[in-house]
Amino acid sequence: MVTDPNNVATQQVRQLSQAYQSACMAELEALKPGNVHIFADGHGMVVEQFISSAEASAPYMADANLSLGQCIFKAIEATHQAVGCNTNLGIVLLCAPILQATLQQSTHTFQEKLEGVLATTTIEDAQYTFEAIQLAKPAGLGHSDQHDIHQKADCTLLEAMQAAALKDNVALQYSNGFYQIATEGLLHYQQALQKWARPAWATTALYLYWLAHYADSHVVRKYGLPVADALQKEARAHYVAFLQHDNPKLYLPDLRAFDRSLKDQGLNPGTSADMTVATLCWQHLLDAQLA
Repeated sequence: MVTDPNNVATQQVRQLSQAYQSACMAELEALKPGNVHIFADGHGMVVEQFISSAEASAPYMADANLSLGQCIFKAIEATHQAVGCNTNLGIVLLCAPILQATLQQSTHTFQEKLEGVLATTTIEDAQYTFEAIQLAKPAGLGHSDQHDIHQKADCTLLEAMQAAALKDNVALQYSNGFYQIATEGLLHYQQALQKWARPAWATTALYLYWLAHYADSHVVRKYGLPVADALQKEARAHYVAFLQHDNPKLYLPDLRAFDRSLKDQGLNPGTSADMTVATLCWQHLLDAQLA
């Protein structure tokens, strides 16, 4: 029996699109204090907008005919047309290289493929990404002395991310080959899943891990480092307490109270949620034996 390459390619695109959307949905099904989830909306946004965003952006995230920059721009453009606000910029920026690595036809390891995608970005990729960021209008984004996204790109996308790595956790992943997600995120998610056998609770644990161990870039941009540091310290206490429970449902009232407190203060740890989705996307690819 002869295998049709076109059918194989179509099946792979379908699997990648499903892995991406599944990661987006799994993140919404977990209680993530300060962010939008099925337990509570927040910050003027509702769960349905995030579902629509995942559906609108998915076809472009798995398109092998698009460059990385084109993938990012078209996904954000489709999101903007669907919901009219920034629901998934960080998610798209993080998941796009992961999915592109899966499309690479080589015998290299998945990590090597991912690093190859990042190393071969172009000035055109940077320009498309700059335009996507301008379209999304993330909160707290100002002007920069180096590689300003409001100006025409004068460097590759990787170079732009390297320049921003010290102040942005999404950019940091580009600059170090997604080290935190590959070595920390996947491990902590898998351990929590083994402990409780419930993906939603494992996702909450993963989100709290990011919030407890890294100052959230979105909060830093919008409110400053002291506020982000205080949030990180509070999250660390919740993370430790949460992991101590054999039945995580018993900690639900504490997480709901933490969630209300953050939303009352207008604190939206969006980057921690983005890192969560990217980790889940990678895990779904592993489960499907695509990474």
